[in-house]
Amino acid sequence: MTEPGHKRSGDNHRFPALYPILDAELVLRGLSADPRERRSILRRIVRELAAAGVEILQYRNKLDEDAVVAADARAIREAAGPAGLTPMRLILNDRAALVPEVEWDGVHVGQEDLPPRQARLLVRENALVGLSTHNEEQLIAANTEPVDYIAIGPVFATASKRDTFPVIGLDGVRRARALTEKPLVAIGGITLETGSSVYAAGADSLAVIAAIFAAPGRSPAQSAKDFLEIFI
Repeated sequence: MTEPGHKRSGDNHRFPALYPILDAELVLRGLSADPRERRSILRRIVRELAAAGVEILQYRNKLDEDAVVAADARAIREAAGPAGLTPMRLILNDRAALVPEVEWDGVHVGQEDLPPRQARLLVRENALVGLSTHNEEQLIAANTEPVDYIAIGPVFATASKRDTFPVIGLDGVRRARALTEKPLVAIGGITLETGSSVYAAGADSLAVIAAIFAAPGRSPAQSAKDFLEIFI
């Protein structure tokens, strides 16, 4: 499935090929204020994703205060199982200082979040640090940072984020692949119909939000299973 000339390193295939991002605003929108219902839904989704074979999961919550995010993160950790003892690695978006507290496996930061070097100092030893990039200049700079993987996008137009950047398309993924040997995570508007083409363009992993957590008529677990079939 990999096109000739891709610079996928020998280690990159170990990075999970599917990277779901559980966005709180998308998944928890419209729920009652009862925190027990909220965390019960999070636990159920995570258990089902783990059973479907998902090996990495990011939780993104840009709206709530740290105490709420930490409580959500503990519920997700409970559902996923103990850190380091289960296949699923949990990545918290942005809030690096919470990662050790909630016993998660890493943090993902954006261009306007905490710099990767500072994030690295806040997370536990051997934790994963990922960084979002949106163009070649940012990707080249990210390649010099202490990050374990680099995200590139948006590949296609997306409604999952308000702070949208210019679409890079499949050619952008190919150019990004040529610029780094770090695991490359493609993000932005990726669907079941386009996933195989993005993977073939050189991405080591597909970060997916709406096509997993808001797919009409399919549960997140079923959508994840459908995506995982792309990599077989």
